[in-house]
Amino acid sequence: MYDDVILLTERDYLRIRHILSTQNSDDFENLEIEIERAKIIEEKEIPSDLVRMNTTVRFMTLQDEKEMKLTLVFPEDANFSEGKISILAPLGSALIGLRVNQEINWMFPDGKTKTIKILEVL
Repeated sequence: MYDDVILLTERDYLRIRHILSTQNSDDFENLEIEIERAKIIEEKEIPSDLVRMNTTVRFMTLQDEKEMKLTLVFPEDANFSEGKISILAPLGSALIGLRVNQEINWMFPDGKTKTIKILEVL
């Protein structure tokens, strides 16, 4: 139904927009672009394999075939050592709104673009 777009719940969209409004927009341009192109869905439409706020996701970077499992959280809850990554982190921004088997090319702070593939939403 929504194969080529990212999906956001209205609640996640509004909260992310609010967080971005308090930040320097140049630092989070990629996240702003992603959420503005997203399809906003109602809570009852949420697919079980959608990466949204406060979900844990298993994914792979295709270039090095490295698998990771992280929980996507709001900035105040971020703690990388506990596997919690902020939506404002480049990797967090890349994950939001994707579904299992979707891939996205994302540029990271080191200037390298990596392809991320969603394997599982837990």
